[in-house]
Amino acid sequence: MPKKVDQATTEKLNKLAKVIGTEESPKPENKKPTKTKKIRPKVFKTTEVVGLMIITVVVSLTLGGLFTYKIFNNRGELVETELQDFIKNYQYILDNYNGDINKEELLDAALEGMLTKLDKNSTFLDSNAAKNFNISLEGSYEGIGIEIYNDESGNIVINRVFKDSPANKAGLKADDIIIKADGKDVSKMKTSEFVELINKNTKISLEYIREGKEYKTSVTKSNVNLQSVQSKTYTYNSQKVGYIRIDIFAGNTYEQFKKKFETLKKEGINSLIIDLRGNSGGYLLTAENIISLFLDSSHPIYQIQKQGVTTKYYSKGKKDQKLKIAILVNGSSASASEILTSALMEQDGAIVIGEKTYGKGTVQELQDLTNGDKYKLTTKNWLTSKGNWIDQKGIEPNIKIELSDKYVKNPTEENDNQLQTALKELTK
Repeated sequence: MPKKVDQATTEKLNKLAKVIGTEESPKPENKKPTKTKKIRPKVFKTTEVVGLMIITVVVSLTLGGLFTYKIFNNRGELVETELQDFIKNYQYILDNYNGDINKEELLDAALEGMLTKLDKNSTFLDSNAAKNFNISLEGSYEGIGIEIYNDESGNIVINRVFKDSPANKAGLKADDIIIKADGKDVSKMKTSEFVELINKNTKISLEYIREGKEYKTSVTKSNVNLQSVQSKTYTYNSQKVGYIRIDIFAGNTYEQFKKKFETLKKEGINSLIIDLRGNSGGYLLTAENIISLFLDSSHPIYQIQKQGVTTKYYSKGKKDQKLKIAILVNGSSASASEILTSALMEQDGAIVIGEKTYGKGTVQELQDLTNGDKYKLTTKNWLTSKGNWIDQKGIEPNIKIELSDKYVKNPTEENDNQLQTALKELTK
């Protein structure tokens, strides 16, 4: 007799079904309770018992098949066959494998395997990767506000301290070497183990080395807002040029961008540089909101194509900004970066400078699993405002220029030939 598939496994199988094209099952129909009658017990003959057993088996198998169909398929019978085959072999493995089986890991592996057969942007994220992905996209997390890495000797070294974070307030700085956390030696600990250790308590005591001297401090975890936008003003050819860099299109990026853009306008800038080099994308809505700061609602900004139907999306802005704009891009500028670049290039005449962009013309949706894992599934194509699909092609800059060797050896603003080209173009 096959083992009964438990509720958690049923949910996982539902997720597997969704990847290959099925949707959630319909809600079961409400049935009126039937009245029961009292009957006298009846003694059956042997042949009748055998006949009843056969009927019971047939009915059970039929109902079992219908039950599986209800759970896994509400579109048609084409998918049902594949799912039944999968469940049959999954059950066979559980019943016959000569060894221990972790059902959760087995189903995760099946889901991950299916995603690898789709496209490169449909990917599986285990709970740790999913957590880091969430932090990047949401732009905030509960912690102390540091980036760390292991140096060649295995030490825990602070790479960056986030502004206004608990770590910043406690006096920690980049290049500090953490040697103890809550009295425990962490000098040879992996970064993942260190994070797990400090996540156990709200208040953490830290001992660290700075320039050969040992120090102590304590840090209380709180909500840390990650800064994804930086800005400044350049004076070039007697003109004020605003500069805004966007590292990622996170959940809090729009508010940061809007605040810095308003500050730059108050400073009297004549033009603006938007630096998207290395920006791999993020939330589509964030990019849409930023674009809407520059264009009124008469402008299309991108199009979405799904199952042969194309829908055009427009800016939500109230007026056009009268600013000359230059956008810096490179081969790592992707997805939402390309949406913003193409919209301002096609609808506002922005000058694009640098190297050809990555070329990601698809949209992914994030699905959650009950164990904290996630997966990204490609569900749509996006096109530029003029209907161009840039997938695997990228956006060609108006002025194509690679970073100079001089900048690679000495990365200063003066040696950044892409930035300097943008300043010259905007102040002609």
